[in-house]
Amino acid sequence: MKVRVHVSLKPGVLDPQGRAVHHALEGLGFAGVHEVRVGRTIELEADEGTSDALLTEMCEKLLANTVIENYRIERVAA
Repeated sequence: MKVRVHVSLKPGVLDPQGRAVHHALEGLGFAGVHEVRVGRTIELEADEGTSDALLTEMCEKLLANTVIENYRIERVAA
């Protein structure tokens, strides 16, 4: 089973990488973008029986810094 974990900064947390991307977009002439937030996606191949609780534990212990980041778990159909 494929699992994707989408990690993003919580609202209000400064995102210097997002700010740099926003500035670069403006410099390239792209108008109309007001804010950019950069996150990451982690893909896992896990056993079919892996529970939501175990995936949540993985996120909270390693994959996301829950002080400043949110995460969303997505099971991907084969």
